Amino acid sequence: MQRLAITPRQDWQRKVEEYGLTFHTIDGAIYWDESACYQFTSAEVDLLDDATAELHRLCLAAVEEVIRRDRFAQFQIPAEYVSLVKKSWEKREPSLYGRFDLAYDGTGTPRLLEYNADTPTALLEASVIQWFWLQDTFPDADQFNSIHERLLERFQWLNRTVYTADNAIFFFASVDGHEEDYMNVNYLRDVAAQAGFATDYLPVEQIGWNSGRERFVDLNERPISLLFKLYPWEWLVREQFGPFLLTDRTQFFEPEWKMILSNKAILPLLWEMFPNHPNLLRAEWAPFGTSYVKKPILAREGANITLVVNGSTVHSTSGRYTEFPCIYQEWYRLPEFVGNYPVIGSWMVGDTPCGIGIREDRTPVTQDTSRFVPHLFRP
Repeated sequence: MQRLAITPRQDWQRKVEEYGLTFHTIDGAIYWDESACYQFTSAEVDLLDDATAELHRLCLAAVEEVIRRDRFAQFQIPAEYVSLVKKSWEKREPSLYGRFDLAYDGTGTPRLLEYNADTPTALLEASVIQWFWLQDTFPDADQFNSIHERLLERFQWLNRTVYTADNAIFFFASVDGHEEDYMNVNYLRDVAAQAGFATDYLPVEQIGWNSGRERFVDLNERPISLLFKLYPWEWLVREQFGPFLLTDRTQFFEPEWKMILSNKAILPLLWEMFPNHPNLLRAEWAPFGTSYVKKPILAREGANITLVVNGSTVHSTSGRYTEFPCIYQEWYRLPEFVGNYPVIGSWMVGDTPCGIGIREDRTPVTQDTSRFVPHLFRP
């Protein structure tokens, strides 16, 4: 694994905008950064692939443990929604995707930092934008990236097996006015349309409830039978309309059982179940030793993180996620390349690992504005 300094393409802004990356620059700072790239060997890619498949296996076992032993309280899942999660898992409602965030520098084994199992973003960048960058820049190289192909296959499978009622619309929802979320959601919507679904976009704020029909509906009173929502489950169940989830018949993506995996409480549970596993970092419910990372169980985009090394706080981030308990994860030194700290986002589609995207920051905590840097690999 190497970080290579390279020259950006001429007129790169226009090129990435052509494929939907309109948010390549955020508040005047580069987000999509092709002044560098990461190069891997095929053996390193195989290792990342295997580690991702293994972590997926462990996580599914952890979901089974939570449900079998009724450990929902640790995850702060409201009691009234426990039956919803259980039913979703018992029916094995299908998942679309997820992203494992891994620490890896080309040596040793990839280690799990956290799992974005419900609403991962940076999908468009990983699936499409960096692939076209590779074709323009290193056409003789390869890339760990079959994300688009796997998504298309997954939607085609869903179209055949999950919901085939006449005139069913697959709705795709995100927070109104959030450009990055909107483009990620509409990329998925486009793939679903290629797979044969009738689709429509719907801001989360426009999802309504028809009490007579006991259905979620759009502004035109069309029932929402299939919904991809880039909106966290922990927010959804605490909304005013949350209780209606208990009687509605919408098929959600991600499904309700992902409430377990999208929660950092999964980290100490994984360590409890699989202690000293080479792809895990020790995680507990209380501080241990003198070096650790403190994380709220329900937080996003690197917010409210505290990094303690040798008993001293060396870095912390602010945020609004202060109402939930925290877990404590073993401090693991991220790789550093000329002052940049990369985190590898390894994508799952269905049950298949299918590619990576790399975010890097000048600090050891990856946040929403951390840069996306493309990658390639060679034998």
